[in-house]
Formats: sequence, structure tokens, C-alpha cells
Amino acid sequence: MSVKHAISRGLELGRSVFQLGLLKSGGRVAARLRADRFRVGPSVRTVQPQAFLPSRYRYYRTSLKGLAAQLQSAGFRRGFTGGSPRNRAVFLAFGLGVGLIEQQLEDDRKSAATCQEIQAVFSKKRFQSPLKPFTSGYKLEDYIIGNQIGKGSNAAVYEAAAQFAPPKESERKCSLVQLREDEEEGEKARSLTCCSLRNFPLAIKMMWNFGAGSSSEDILKSMSQELVPAGPLALKQEKEQITLDGQFGVLSKRVSAHPNVIRVYRAFTADVPLLPGAQEEYPDVLPARLNPAGLGNNRTLFLVMKNYPCTLRQYLEVSTPGRRQGTLMVLQLLEGVDHLCRQGIAHRDLKSDNVLLEFDSDGCPRLVITDFGCCLAQSDSSLQLPFNSIWVNRGGNASLMAPEVVTAVPGCGVVIDYSKADAWAVGAISYEIFGQHNPFYRAVGLESRNYQEKQLPSLPSSVPADVQLVIRLLLRRNPSKRPSARVTANMLHLSLWGRKALANQDSAGMRGLADWLLCQSAVVLLKGCSGPSGNKVEAELQRSFLANLDLEDLRTAVGFLLYGREQRQACILSA
Repeated sequence: MSVKHAISRGLELGRSVFQLGLLKSGGRVAARLRADRFRVGPSVRTVQPQAFLPSRYRYYRTSLKGLAAQLQSAGFRRGFTGGSPRNRAVFLAFGLGVGLIEQQLEDDRKSAATCQEIQAVFSKKRFQSPLKPFTSGYKLEDYIIGNQIGKGSNAAVYEAAAQFAPPKESERKCSLVQLREDEEEGEKARSLTCCSLRNFPLAIKMMWNFGAGSSSEDILKSMSQELVPAGPLALKQEKEQITLDGQFGVLSKRVSAHPNVIRVYRAFTADVPLLPGAQEEYPDVLPARLNPAGLGNNRTLFLVMKNYPCTLRQYLEVSTPGRRQGTLMVLQLLEGVDHLCRQGIAHRDLKSDNVLLEFDSDGCPRLVITDFGCCLAQSDSSLQLPFNSIWVNRGGNASLMAPEVVTAVPGCGVVIDYSKADAWAVGAISYEIFGQHNPFYRAVGLESRNYQEKQLPSLPSSVPADVQLVIRLLLRRNPSKRPSARVTANMLHLSLWGRKALANQDSAGMRGLADWLLCQSAVVLLKGCSGPSGNKVEAELQRSFLANLDLEDLRTAVGFLLYGREQRQACILSA
């Protein structure tokens, strides 16, 4: 081998490693070692698309950083200065290649520091509830209760207003829920409004109590999962001292406020009243004093929340979102699920009936995850459930159970990992958002237990290609190959707001993307989050993205997007 050829091979190796980003595993190791410095909160990892170096070079993936240090040491140089010119040329060329790698690692350190600084700024800006705080409301008598607005398998929901905060006279001009068709722009854009929310801005959820007893302590312990989204002032001070037992262990914390997660403002126990429609809608759950044939206990738990116009399912029955609006709706669900996962909570019953919907000042739907009665909220935040018996509750809706949950077989040492189960459910609900039947409901007939990914129905061509890629990734059967909610949310953020930065992005460096992040942060800070009529969905999403920045999650999202685009280009060329 000539000296010229040896130098050429070494430089080629260095360039290929640098350009293809194949030392990301080394970068990940370094990132883990720097975790205390660069990471604010836990994040869920996923497998990243990788290009491949020839097998004879794969050894260097894990050893190049140490090899660079050796190349720079005098002892290593002395060991090879006496060799042949060819050997010296090879190691010189390889050292140049390793120098490029070290430059990439230095760029990674700077990008990680940038992400940390941005995250620190936006994580301090906590979500503020649109409802004004109130100091009363710990008794049922504090509320005016209106009509029933919902009923499930374990509770009924009624519209309500606080007697200590009556609505203004100017807000009393209203009508019931109505559908309006706006044809001024040449198309039938349907919007769902509920002016009665001005009279009844709150909703009271009355749980059905069959076997929890009638003491406040027993009720709170038995229904503690419903209190996961409760605010810090939801319970009276003496009630706060009651130990709340989760399904396994003590429920030591609750989920913090987030624009896409329901907030419980008050929680209290009271005697079950005879509310409108009770005898007709749910007579069997009433106590004997109200219905001699009833099976319910005298007292139960009441939860006070904000009143929303409708559920996601009700909205989709009368309206089909457009490309951008549908993407924003999927993104909101992913942001809500990521927020829960970061705090060690798995919802386990995600479906369009358990997602509430309202509109921001621009008319964009805001989605809110509700109904935590089936959630997993353990003190260790592991999102792993020991599954040693068939009597262990795996969650709610069996049709939307992720494959790793529904196929689990109980046994000694068996554990169900829920870290990506809710993200899978978001992928299934996304079909409904874009006007299709949910593939795992009876209309299509797939079962999460045994479906094949190639059986998934095609989405309409109007759905953006990046969104279709996200949905396909979320519905991967193997959870180790399924990206997390955070990674897929990052993909949609980049697709919506970072297309220009992504167009010039390769899989090796993150410098250009870091510059875009700084510009995006400045824009979001300058624009603020609130419009003339309240918080805007897009601003909330951008703030959530910047508050949860992580270099590795962002790099993984970029890798998936670039991989998807390369695949699409290859299909076009081969057609």
C-alpha cells in the first residue's frame, strides 16, 4: 500500500465517521456521563435510525475517544515513530479523522449546553390555569348544579357554578350547545360552541361508590387514582394528611399542571344527592335511601373541574380537522402523554371519549386528557407493573391496549412496561383525528394482540408525510423500536416550525439546529403565550417543546425525519 493511498484511506474513514454521525453512540455515552450537568428531568430513550460503517471499522465506535487521547500522547507517538513510513502515514491520517470526531463531540457539548440553557428558561414558566383561584368550595352546598353532561362506567358529570362566584349579568346571554355552519369563506367549517359555559363554568364529577365504605378516609384511599391530576389546594388541609394509597405503594405525588392535562380544583366527600336524571340514568348505583333497590353507599367522592364544551369524539363526529389543525391536535396528545410519563404516570385508558376539547382565541382546538381512574401512578415512577396474577388490573379500554400490555402473560417475575403504551394509543386515536375509523375498533377489526404493521390502513394523502411517519412509528408492535412520546412530539415540532432548519440539516452535526432553537426561543419569548382572549394553543406547544429540550431526544427526532424523507425520495426515484 502506498503512503498516498494510506493517507487517503485514513482521511476517508475520518470523514465517513464524521459525516454519517456513526459515533453518536460514543456521544450518547458521553452525554450519560454528563447527565447531571445537562439533564433537568428524566426522558424516555428510543432506538435511532443508523447508517452503517463497514464491519471492519465498527470497533472504533466505542474506542475512538480514548484512541484520540492516545494519539495525542507522547508515549504513543514514540511507539510508532520508529516504524515504516506507511505505518506513520496511516496513524497520521487516522489521527486527523479522530480530530474531526473530537470537533463533533465539542459541538455536541455546546449544543447540549444551549439546550440546557433554553430548557432552564422555559421550565420556570409554569402553566397558569385560566380559572381564577378560589378559597372556598369544599362542600357540595357551595355549588349550583345544572344538567348532566356526561356519564361513564364509574361516574356521572354535571355542569356547575360556584355560589360564591356567580357569573356576571353580561355573561348570562347564552344558549345551549349548538352547531354553526360558517359558509362565508366558501367552505363549511363547523365549530362547536357552548355559551352555557358562561353560566356553568365548572363541572362536578360524582363517583359511584359500591364498595369503598362511607368514611372519607376509605373513599379517598379507594379512589386515590382520581386525585392524580388534583391541584395543591384540591383537598382540605386535614384531608391532605390522609395517606393516599395507590394500586401499589403510597401515592406520594400528583401530576403538575399542564395545558393538555385536566386539573381537579376541588375534591371532597359528601352524601349522594338525587341529581337530575339520576333515577332514569343510573338508579342501581344510588344508595338505598334514594332507591330501595340501589347498591351504592351513602357517601362518595366529588371532583370539581373546568367545564369543557365537548369530548374529542363528539367534536370529530361533526368536524374533520385540516392538515395543520389535525397535526396540532396529535401533537397536543403527545405533549400531554410525555408530561405524564416524565412524572411517572401512565394513563392506561386513552381514547377519544377521555379527551376533552375547547377552542383557543384563534379557534384552534385545545385537547385535554381526563379520567385518571385507571392510571398507574406508583411512588417509584417506574411505569412498570408486576404482573404475577390474572387479577392484576392492566388498564381500561382493551381495544386500545398496546401490544406489550395485551399480550403479557402473568407469571413470577413478569413486569409490564407502560412507558410507551399511551404513545401507542395516541397513534391509534390519530386515525380518528384525520377522519378515519380507528383501526382497532370493530369497523376495521384489527386487534392489538396480533395485528401486523403492514395491515394498518393507509391514511388520506392530505395528511402530511411527516405526520404519517409519526403515526406509523407510534404503532410499531415492538416497544423497543417504537419512539417515545417526547421524540415523536419533537418530530412534529420540527415539521411544523423547523422545516427550513431541517432542510439543511445532516445527521452528524447539530450546530445549525442549535441556532434555530435560539431564534425560536427569542420569538416565543417576544410573542408571549396569551392572545386577547386567552392562551393560544400554538404558543403553549412551543413553550412545552422548549421547556423539555434534550439533545439526544432532538437528535433522534432529526434522525427519524431524515430517514423518512430519504425513504420517500427513494420510493419516488424507483417509481
